[in-house]
Amino acid sequence: MSETSLIADDALPRGFKFAAVKAGIKPSGKPDVAVAVSDVSANATAMFTSNRVQAAPITVGRRHLQRSGGRVRVVAVNAGNANCATGAIGLTACEHVCRAAAETFGCAGHEVFPSSTGIIGVPLPWEKLVAALPDVQRSLAADAERFSQFARAMLTTDTRAKVAHAQFAVNGKTVRIVGACKGAGMIYPQLVPHATMLVYLFTDAAVDPAALDGYLRGAVETSFNRISIDGDTSTNDTVLLLASGASGVTIGASDTKFASALAEVCTSLAKQIVADGEGITHVVELQIEGAASDADALKIAKAIAHSPLVKTAWAGCDPNWGRLMAAAGYSGAEFDPEKIAIWFGQLPICMHGGRAAQFDEQAAHAYLQQPEYSIRMSVGAGSGRCRFWTCDLTKEYVAINADYST
Repeated sequence: MSETSLIADDALPRGFKFAAVKAGIKPSGKPDVAVAVSDVSANATAMFTSNRVQAAPITVGRRHLQRSGGRVRVVAVNAGNANCATGAIGLTACEHVCRAAAETFGCAGHEVFPSSTGIIGVPLPWEKLVAALPDVQRSLAADAERFSQFARAMLTTDTRAKVAHAQFAVNGKTVRIVGACKGAGMIYPQLVPHATMLVYLFTDAAVDPAALDGYLRGAVETSFNRISIDGDTSTNDTVLLLASGASGVTIGASDTKFASALAEVCTSLAKQIVADGEGITHVVELQIEGAASDADALKIAKAIAHSPLVKTAWAGCDPNWGRLMAAAGYSGAEFDPEKIAIWFGQLPICMHGGRAAQFDEQAAHAYLQQPEYSIRMSVGAGSGRCRFWTCDLTKEYVAINADYST
């Protein structure tokens, strides 16, 4: 593995090539076009943002997947411009790029899957993307260094690239899964089956599109749909899963090894996104248990994760557990406040809805000074539970987002 590679070559799924080039969209002049090309049309499925305002590549990508029957040959990502709120010209720009990519890589236009991330409301300079495609074609390679460049080129306010991989054996053959993503702000995905989070997952297993869709939904629900940085759902959120079949291993619709490996990759990427949140100083794992249902546990976790009062207390390492209780109380979940118990790690904070007899404010404050920690809350209403990853809210977050477009 070279110094610039984020993974080893033998971790990369077979059947894909990657590249990243500069098109001149990012003001920084850094690479801003990331492309993945499958040796043959790969089976594919995707999940998109639930925001009613959706970017042009979301519309076009969904349309292309439907028309191709879940087949993708080329993934074309640009950073620096979201191509959102750009009207008909945004759709036209996206289609221009897809047509040019199809011509360059020898596939049908509907086998090109587009993605964009960056500032909203600015027309996409599609001519720059089209002009960059010959450079992409020249630099494509099936190695970890090119995959790492692919992962870096899609970044915006991120401070680092995010990748994860897993593998398992089937009858002496290895199935590999790898993922790359970007996201540091405007993160509260809430993906549905139909500054942005983009996730690209690749496997060399042979899996039909319907089975892929089931695997992706399951993995996303316990990973990307369980994170929040600032509570804002982007207009461009996308998770795409491609299966090349190059390993020679066919995976059916209920393979536990594949489901586990995919969930492992997605969970790692989701946690990396939170850890790279804009201006954050603490990553917090919320463990909600004893809820009337899993859905109620999730309501409580979201209310806590989205509370500015809670998040600013975390920024100051302030063990103000009353704010956690207040957020749980307005979450809409059903429970008896007198049954609430809270722990910071192993430290008892609240018992029976009131301050724990063993509560040690100094120890609690010291615990919250760690860069990563867990908070557990039990509400004594049933067996519902969930894990949710979030972060604090700092002055640096305000500074980054106060002048993002200027």
